[in-house]
Amino acid sequence: MSSRPLKSSVMSFPRTRKTLKLFLFLVAATFFILGIPYDLSRLPLKSPTERLQQVALQTPFSSNLSRSAVVPEEPRKLPLGKHRFRPDGLLEVNEDGAHPIYELIARAEAEWAAKQERASRTLEEAVTEYRRRYKRSPPKGFDIWWKYAIEHDVQLPDEYDQIHNDLEAFWGIEPKDLIDIRGDIESKKGTYTIGKNETSKVEIVAYAFEQGKYQDLVNGTSAIMDLFKMFEDDLPPFRMTMSPQDRPNLLSDYEIKTAALEAAASQTYIERSALPKIKTVGWISACPPNSLARRKTINLDSPPQRPTKKTFIWDHVQTMDPCNHPDHFYHHGQFLSHNMGPGPQSAMVPEFSYSSSVLHHDIRIPAPYGWLEDIYPRSNDPEWDEKKDERLLWRGSNSGMFHDKKTRWKHAHRDFLVSFANSLDGTLKVLAPNRTRNERLGEPREFRAARINPAVMDIAFAGTPISCSPETCEVLEKMYPWHKKQSIQEAGNYKYVIDVDGNGWSGRFKRLMTTNSLIFKSTIYPEWFADRVAPWVHYIPIQIDLSDLHDALIFFRGDGNGDGAHESLARKIAIAGRQWSKTYWRKEDLAAYFFRLSLEYVRLMSTDRESMSYNDGL
Repeated sequence: MSSRPLKSSVMSFPRTRKTLKLFLFLVAATFFILGIPYDLSRLPLKSPTERLQQVALQTPFSSNLSRSAVVPEEPRKLPLGKHRFRPDGLLEVNEDGAHPIYELIARAEAEWAAKQERASRTLEEAVTEYRRRYKRSPPKGFDIWWKYAIEHDVQLPDEYDQIHNDLEAFWGIEPKDLIDIRGDIESKKGTYTIGKNETSKVEIVAYAFEQGKYQDLVNGTSAIMDLFKMFEDDLPPFRMTMSPQDRPNLLSDYEIKTAALEAAASQTYIERSALPKIKTVGWISACPPNSLARRKTINLDSPPQRPTKKTFIWDHVQTMDPCNHPDHFYHHGQFLSHNMGPGPQSAMVPEFSYSSSVLHHDIRIPAPYGWLEDIYPRSNDPEWDEKKDERLLWRGSNSGMFHDKKTRWKHAHRDFLVSFANSLDGTLKVLAPNRTRNERLGEPREFRAARINPAVMDIAFAGTPISCSPETCEVLEKMYPWHKKQSIQEAGNYKYVIDVDGNGWSGRFKRLMTTNSLIFKSTIYPEWFADRVAPWVHYIPIQIDLSDLHDALIFFRGDGNGDGAHESLARKIAIAGRQWSKTYWRKEDLAAYFFRLSLEYVRLMSTDRESMSYNDGL
C-alpha cells in the first residue's frame, strides 16, 4: 500500500501562520462583499496575536449585527456640588463639591487681577473714581498727593476704602462739635497730640500721660514722626490726638453711628445735643438690633460647641465682625478682658489708634512698628524649597489679656492656639486634600489628635509667663509648653507660619510676610492695607476659633506623612506674599496712606469743608 496521503475532497485547512492570516483575510473579504454575517470566533486561533486579529475583524460586522440591540451606557458623572458663599464672609462647604480651597484661590486671583487692571493711571481718572466711590470730591491737596504717589510708584491708588470707612460717620457730625470733642480729648489721660501750624514742622504739641509714663508711651512716636517727615511740608495746619495703646478704646453706639452715617449720606449734620441717648449693653452696643449677636444669648461661662459644618473664610474683613460672629466674644482677649464689654461712647470721638475693630470707631493709622525692608542677612530666610521643617510654626508670649483667677484667659486667642495645637485628646475631622479640583470632596477623614498634632504643629509659648498674677503664672508654666525664643534664622527654616493678634494687632505680620514662608493669619483687626492685599493670593486667612486651621494646613502640606500635599500652590502663595510685602508695604506706601488720611482729616475738621475740597473745575 502506498504511503502517500489521500487527497481530500474538501479544501484542506491552512497549516502555517502566514497562510492562516491570508485565509482569514480572504474569508472576511468574501463575507463583507456578499453581506453574509458570520461569527469569526468559530475559526480556530492559536495565539494572542491571532485573537487580537479576530477582534479587529469582528468590529466591522458588529454594527450590522446589533443595530437593534441596547448598548449599555457608561455611568453618568454627576456635576460637582456648589459651596455656599455666606454674607458673613464664610464659605460653607458642600461635601459633594471639590475641595473649596481651589475655588477660593481662583476667585481671589481673579479679583486681585481685576483690581490691578482697573487702577487709575492719571489724576483725572483718580478724581473721577473718587467721586464715583464716595459721592464727593477729593480733599484739597489731592493733586499733590497724587504726584507723591506717582513719583514713589505707589500701587493701587484708588484702594483707600478703609480711610472712607473710618471717617464717613464723622461727616454727619456738626464740625464745630467735632472740634470741641477733639479739644476735650487732648487732656484725656493716656493720649498725645501731634500737629503743626503755618510755619512749623509736625511735632508733639500736647500729651496727657501719667507721672513716669511719658518715656514709655512717647517712644513709639518716633516712627510716626519719621513718616510725617516724608510729606509734612504739603500739609495744612492741624491737630491730631492719638492713643499710644495697642488696642482700640472707643466702642461705638449703633444708634449714634447710624444717625451720623444717615446724616452724612444726606449731606447734612447732626448736632451733638441731638444724638440718640446711649444704651449700655456692653459689646453688643455697637451691633444692629437684628444682628446675631443681639439675638443670641451670650454666656461667657459656657463657651459654644465647636462648629459641625466645615467653613472657610472668603471675605476676611466680614469675618472679623463679632455682630455676625458672636463666638468671637469667647475667643479673643480684646473682648474677654472686659467680660460683657464696656459702655459705648456718647458721641463720635475723632481719636487715632494703632488698631481698631469693627465695633470701635478709633481711626486707624498705618502703624510703622515692626516694619523692615527685608530679612537680613538673606541666608536667614532660605528659598521655599530649601526650608526643611514642614510643621506650622508659632512662638510668642502669652499676651492678649491678664491671666488671673478672676479672668477667662483659657479661651483667649493665644492661650487657645497653644492649647488647641498641642492637644492629644480625641479625634479631629479633616477634609481630605483631594488631588484635583474635579474630585468630589466627600466626608471628612478622622485623625487622632495625638498623631496629627505633633506631626504638623510646632506651636508653643516662648520664654516664661507674663501678664499674670504670681499664682496663675505658676499654673501657666505647668499647663503649656514653653520653649526658648527662636532666632530669625531658626524661624526661617519653617515653610508654614501662623500669625495671631497680641494685645492688639500683630506687629510681626510685616516681617512674616517678607519671608519665603506661607503665612496663615487669624485676627479681629482690619488693618490699613485691608483693601490692598488679597487673602488666598498673599496669605491664608484663618478663623478666630481655628476651626479651619487643620483643613487649610493639611491641604497645603498634606497629612502627617505629607500625603495629599499641594506644595506647588503653597510655594506660589508664599512667593506672592513676599513680593506683595516688598511692593505694597514699603515706607513710601505707609507715607502715602498717612498723607491721604491726613488730608481727609484736615477737611473733616474744618468748619468750611467745601473750601477744603479739591477743585478741578468740574
